[in-house]
Amino acid sequence: MKILVTGGAGFIGSALVRFLINTTEHQVINVDKLSYASNMKSLDSVTDNENYSFYKYDICNREKIDILLEKEKPDVIFNLAAESHVDNSLANSRDFIFSNIIGTYELIESTRNYLLKNQKNNFRFIHISTDEVFGDLLPDDSPFTETNPYKPSSPYSASKASSDHLVRSWFRSYGFPAIITNCSNNYGPYQYPEKLIPLVISKALKGELLPIYGNGLQIRDWLHVEDHVSALYKVLLNGKVGDSYNIGGKNEKTNISVVKEICRILDETIKVKPNNISSFSDLISFVEDRPGHDLRYAIDASKISKELDWDVKYNFDDGLKYTVDWYLDNISWVSETLK
Repeated sequence: MKILVTGGAGFIGSALVRFLINTTEHQVINVDKLSYASNMKSLDSVTDNENYSFYKYDICNREKIDILLEKEKPDVIFNLAAESHVDNSLANSRDFIFSNIIGTYELIESTRNYLLKNQKNNFRFIHISTDEVFGDLLPDDSPFTETNPYKPSSPYSASKASSDHLVRSWFRSYGFPAIITNCSNNYGPYQYPEKLIPLVISKALKGELLPIYGNGLQIRDWLHVEDHVSALYKVLLNGKVGDSYNIGGKNEKTNISVVKEICRILDETIKVKPNNISSFSDLISFVEDRPGHDLRYAIDASKISKELDWDVKYNFDDGLKYTVDWYLDNISWVSETLK
């Protein structure tokens, strides 16, 4: 198969590209506009592979996408191109509206026209979304299923909810061969250091304060990125067109517990600590909570487990240790990324 991945230089996108190149024989076309959170160094291991190609295109640029689809004639599109940081969406929602809504519209319309001109009976458009479209949960609420109503809380989650609705309605109106996935919080190697886990690691190593919103008791379901991309491949192989699949890590943790565990791992690994602190946990600092901060996310992934025979490989303790060790071994990647 020829697989086109949008946002393939981002965190999840690059993990998917590496997975496809390293474990399959498929051709992979990476399309990314190379925004601030993209990093081509995350793809150094596959750049020279004969099955890999790259285009620096923005999915909002309909003309270029039209030409690209006719040139490459993909059999599958994974749409991961998106602005994804809640804090940034609160400060500048406009970028999220254009990338996540307008970009998705242009891409699905370009793809629909491409399919009208080309016979692709088994074509799949797999749209990667987030559990944040469902809003948040109280501590005793059941985890999100695929049938939960959408109740987004931030400009980011609202823009992703909008893109999901576009994709779903194109399936209903035009028979567009789409599948939607909604994942929980991803973590792992190569994540841009604005998200919680790499941010804490980066700041801790420099002896800077570790900011925790509110009381730190917000709960997230943590999914290792390598588990996520293995689920996406299962969806490609056996997912049902017009359906949606929740992908979760079975690891509900409070933010403060995650930060304390990172500090514990760093304490064991780094004997000489910055600024004469006795423990990295001394750097924890509680700051004013962000507006509309969701209390809890939790994913019920039983559908994809039962129907597509998928399960997580990483438990959170092992996955977090692996992730921290990767960042310690790749400090230059972090410093280059933040330049």
